[in-house]
Formats: sequence, C-alpha cells, structure tokens
Amino acid sequence: MKRAAVILALLSLGILSFAVWAGAQTSGQPQNQPAAGHAAPAAGAATTPAAKRPPQAKTQPEFDAYKVAAGSTDAAGMEKTTDDFATKFPESELRVLLYKNVMRLYQNSNNAEKTEAMGRKVIGFDGDDPEALVTVAEVIAERTKDSDIDKDQRYAEAIAMAQKATQTVDTDVQVPAGTPQDKIDQYKSLLRSNAYSVIGTIEFKKENYPAAQDNLQKSIDAFPSQPDPVVVLRLALTLDKEQKYPEALKVANRAVELTQDNTVIGTPARRERDRLQQLTGGAAPAPTTPPKN
Repeated sequence: MKRAAVILALLSLGILSFAVWAGAQTSGQPQNQPAAGHAAPAAGAATTPAAKRPPQAKTQPEFDAYKVAAGSTDAAGMEKTTDDFATKFPESELRVLLYKNVMRLYQNSNNAEKTEAMGRKVIGFDGDDPEALVTVAEVIAERTKDSDIDKDQRYAEAIAMAQKATQTVDTDVQVPAGTPQDKIDQYKSLLRSNAYSVIGTIEFKKENYPAAQDNLQKSIDAFPSQPDPVVVLRLALTLDKEQKYPEALKVANRAVELTQDNTVIGTPARRERDRLQQLTGGAAPAPTTPPKN
C-alpha cells in the first residue's frame, strides 16, 4: 500500500496527541450539544452522518502514559509499550490509537502476520474502524491460498470487512483537529479504493470475473489521482479472462504507463500488454507520459 504512506502521515501520533487530550478537557460536557456559536440544525433539515468523536484520555496520568507508549519508533518496541499501556489502563479509549499505529508500522515493514494481528486488536476495540477493517481484509485477500482448507471462510470474512469499511468510512474516520478537508477527502477515497480492491481481488481469485471487474473499476474510480498499478493490472487480467481483449489492452497499456520495466508489477504488465497486442493485432502505442513508480 504505497499510496497509503503519504496520506497516513496525516494521522501521526504527534498530531493526534493534542487532539486526544484537548478532547479530554471537555469530556464532562453533555454529548450531542452544538458547539459554541453554532445553532442546532432545524427540524427536518438534511444532515450529514455525524462523525465519531476521537478517543479521549480521562486523566492526565493516562495521557502521559499514552505519550510514552507512542514514543517508540519501531513496530516491536511500540507493540511492547502499547501492551504495557493496555495492561495499566485496561479501559482506556486510547488503546485503539496505539494499536492502530503499531498496525501501520508493521504494515510499512511488510510484516503481514503482525499487521493482521494488530488490526484485529483494533477491530476488537472498535468494530467499525474502516482503516483496520480494510487493512485486515487486504492481508487476508493477499495471503489466502487456494490450498487453504478455510479459504472460503477467510474470503467471506475479508469481503464482509471491506464492505463494512465502505459503509463506515464517512462516519468513523478519525483525523486530527484542523486537518484540511481535502486531505480528509483524500484519505476517505483511499480507504474506499482499497476496500473495493480487496473485494475485486477476492472475486478474481474465485474466478467470478464480472464481479471482479466491477469492484476493481470501483477501486480505480474511487481514487483516480493515484491509481494503484496492481489494481490496474489486475483489471486488465480480469478483462482478458472475460475475452474483452481490446478493453483489456487499453487497461494493460495504462498499467505499463504507471510502472517501470523489470519491476515486480512492470514486468507482468508488459507481458500482458504484449499478449493482448498479439490477440488484437494492435501495435504498441507511443508513450504519452513518463513511467511512474
């Protein structure tokens, strides 16, 4: 998930820390009251789904311990300090933030097993968290093999998680106070894109190609500014399986544009393009944009 790295930087612990404790200062105020200077919506007026409030510290010692736990810079170290924090403050709302950041660190280090484990801990605290749902679903989709006895159960679980994420992304995304709206929208679009990618990947593996095509296209459409080359190539392969060769060639050409030769994705993208060119009699198009990634 290279695309996630840039946007997830918005959600760094350092930025969230202030919001966490600032929220704790007003935790005694009645919930669902309009903020000062804002009138409550008129009866019958259209409203957008209310966003879930960020986790809050209840005491200064809890917040201080949170900052210590969040200070680790490596995944294993933060997992240890987070486990210690969770033991000391077993009812703390901040556990979800800490375990989510451990999940991200393991994800960035390509430790799929630990990423899934930490993501499941987050889901255990908050079953609607879209980031954790998508992350765990993605690990399941990529790691499940045809030879796995529980393949069908794992696929069903991953699809259910991804579908739930598309439903909770508008209400359960938590970002630091003051985050620009365009960055929030980007982050939500990324989560939707990844959720549809998971579903499309699983449908492709199940050889349900029409459903795979639909969801992979949704993944690309959800975040068009940064299309994932893996998803684009997978869509080309799906169209190939459906014998939609001209359409598949167009998508394969896009996968080539997004990648460099002799790379993990670039090589199969060019191989697929060449195959489709032979099937359709099409010539290799002149490059219109420089390769990316």
